[in-house]
Amino acid sequence: MMSFSAVIHQEERMFVAKCPEVGTVSQGKTIEESLRNLKEATELYLEEFPFKENGKPIMTVFEVAGHAKTKKAVWA
Repeated sequence: MMSFSAVIHQEERMFVAKCPEVGTVSQGKTIEESLRNLKEATELYLEEFPFKENGKPIMTVFEVAGHAKTKKAVWA
């Protein structure tokens, strides 16, 4: 049994789940469904492309400044 990470975010009415170690992505109407689908997608992927461990990814958070104001383009 192997353990992988999942990063989940919501896009409109769907949850999108991604496995950063392998690169597989899936979605579902709920977090649980997106994880189930990601697990299935990752298992199918690993059948074709065996996993070569490169260590666990480092996951953290960071902050950026608020939305920058953009200037209108001036076309000559």
